[in-house]
Amino acid sequence: QVQLVESGGGLVQAGGSLRLSCAARGITFSGYHVGWFRQAPGKEREFVAGIHRNGGVTYYADSVKGRFTISRDNAKNTVDLQMNNLEPDDTAVYYCAAKSSYLSATNTGTTAYPYWGQGTQVTVSS
Repeated sequence: QVQLVESGGGLVQAGGSLRLSCAARGITFSGYHVGWFRQAPGKEREFVAGIHRNGGVTYYADSVKGRFTISRDNAKNTVDLQMNNLEPDDTAVYYCAAKSSYLSATNTGTTAYPYWGQGTQVTVSS
């Protein structure tokens, strides 16, 4: 059974930083592309950042470019999201998602990812 478990969320002031981590169980992460998504109250879930299975290619939503960095450690079966210079608009529940490397890495739609974590809350105060 595939499980993705996020951690690292919390409350931070604007301009601060948080590091989210996604740990995989039941799969070998190196065979999967991984994405981070977020969902704010009343809004649709949106793509934030993605990383190719080998870590060599990363991509970001325009709203987080230059502030967020996605990385992975396949030996530890983890994918992290370093979030710097946080803004109140970054407040949301953040989700980790994974899909087989047989699928396109660049398709960032939510339906492209069959495996999801339970989410972790990030709140940025102004």
